Amino acid sequence: MMAAKDRLESIKKIIQIEKKVAVSELSGLFSVTEETIRRDLEKLGSEGILNRTFGGAVLNIENQREGIHFYQRATINLTEKRKMATLFENVLENKTTIIADASTSVREVVKLLNNTKDITLLTTSTVILNEMACTDINIISTGGIFDKSTLSLQGKIARDTIKKYHVDIALISCKGINLAKGIMDSKESEADVKKAMIEQADKIALFVDHSKFNKTAFVHLADWDNIDYLVTDCKPDEKWIEFCKENNIQLIF
Repeated sequence: MMAAKDRLESIKKIIQIEKKVAVSELSGLFSVTEETIRRDLEKLGSEGILNRTFGGAVLNIENQREGIHFYQRATINLTEKRKMATLFENVLENKTTIIADASTSVREVVKLLNNTKDITLLTTSTVILNEMACTDINIISTGGIFDKSTLSLQGKIARDTIKKYHVDIALISCKGINLAKGIMDSKESEADVKKAMIEQADKIALFVDHSKFNKTAFVHLADWDNIDYLVTDCKPDEKWIEFCKENNIQLIF
């Protein structure tokens, strides 16, 4: 009988090719019980590789977008991102110092900032620098190593710059959130910069659309006690609503 680790790798390859799998077919293929296959699919689902369906699973298309260029990602779930930005707009009214990551979700939030000299914005995003260049907002670039895929600035220079400032609020996104494991991201270099942002901010706002709930990613970014606002595009499951109440996180949807 094939080892569990090898079976999981085989299932990954199958779903990459076929885009969907059935529990009954996998059970016959690997000569194991359907319950064993269900556990395999749950594990792969928690890793963000697939989404469970009745009787099987389908490839997680969102997961396949990892590593594609910023402007391609910017069009994905754009309506949802703009909805989250609008929902959070009033929270930013009394915030004068803001730090923003280079995510496509946070970009939509920054677009709604009041055009005033009273606001200072620190960011790792070269896109935000370009798009806000004609506004009256005071803009500070972190500097750092330029990532061509995310159009962001990373590395020690970016982290050191961030540590020179203290801000009212940090606006961040991530690749997945999990009740038990916290907030997860895919790249260690990006996560390290976001961790510095979290340390320098009074309040932390996390923007995640519905596709990122109950997902894990490669790097642990933050624990839930770091988060003050969880902003999403639609009402999450009751377990998430209760979790946010218990952990004093303001859930906005």
